[in-house]
Amino acid sequence: MKASKLLLGGAVAAMALASATSAFADDWWESTRISGRMYFDTTYITHKSDGAKTGLIDNGYGFDIKRFYVGVDHKFDDVFSANITTDFQYSSATGSTVLYIKKAYLQAHLSDMLDIRLGATDLPWVPFAESLYGNRYIENTLIDRTKFGTSSDWGVHASGKFADGLLNYAVAVINGSGYKSPSGAGNPKHFKTVDIEGRVNLNYEGFVVGVGGYTGKLGKDIQDAVTYHRAKRVDAIAAYKTEQFRVGVEYFKAWNWQTVTSPTSESSWGYGPFASFNFNPQWSVFGRWDHVKPNDSTNPSLKDNYFNAGITYSPTKIVDLSLVYKRDKADNGYISTSNGTIGGVTDGAYDEFGLFGRLRW
Repeated sequence: MKASKLLLGGAVAAMALASATSAFADDWWESTRISGRMYFDTTYITHKSDGAKTGLIDNGYGFDIKRFYVGVDHKFDDVFSANITTDFQYSSATGSTVLYIKKAYLQAHLSDMLDIRLGATDLPWVPFAESLYGNRYIENTLIDRTKFGTSSDWGVHASGKFADGLLNYAVAVINGSGYKSPSGAGNPKHFKTVDIEGRVNLNYEGFVVGVGGYTGKLGKDIQDAVTYHRAKRVDAIAAYKTEQFRVGVEYFKAWNWQTVTSPTSESSWGYGPFASFNFNPQWSVFGRWDHVKPNDSTNPSLKDNYFNAGITYSPTKIVDLSLVYKRDKADNGYISTSNGTIGGVTDGAYDEFGLFGRLRW
């Protein structure tokens, strides 16, 4: 009899534990959101430098998945939440595609005026500019395309809004070497200084005006290293967007972005207008032009002119398919871009035509 009671009690306890575990699991999943985003294209590329093709790997037809983000957001309570977002890239060291972390942070939502994030997350400028441009899957925005900024980095991040979103701000104190270079694992663990990026923007009935800036040594100020300059950048953007169309222009000026560890002083600047128009919920047209002087102090004749134009078909809310032509031409030198090194002693050009797509869920 006693054994039967013990068995019955054990069964009841096991059922209670299973029920509690199930309830915890259900609650955990209800507070968790999984999202994803894929950028893909199938295009034909012609890449020339001083009239000659740059190489077999840069020319011809191909299918490419440039980005595949998978994000997991979990809300612990009304204050604390966390996120991890992965991406992938090809590693020449392993000869295969490897996953890496794009974002990983703990967030404390203290009020609408103050969110604090610890870890790697969106920096104040590039993701903000992407939200106004709207076509990141076709091309990186102005400073991201020309390597004068990046979208995420490791550090302490704060953001907030006032007057129901009329005024927004964001500031980040970061390592400066970008999200692909976390501390350790062969990368520097500590730096003699920190980098700072910030932004404020005003939003009113579709109009958005934002200014921002950056100062730091881009992760190069490690122990025993010699640095000569702080890299600095100022940013500005103005845009107007509705459900039917958007139009805007972005501007930047940078100092010593390539010469932190060189005694040579350097300045760079550029601007880029963009626009899109929706005929209806499924069809739209768009265009953009960037003009950049990457070495205005040491090689003022070097200039980069980039444009893209195309038409987009959106069969559902989560899919965009765009027929695009883009061209990037550099004169009197070279510039490093998201499409590779463009230019030549005299000139060089990158032409790409094909189908670009975006999948979101």
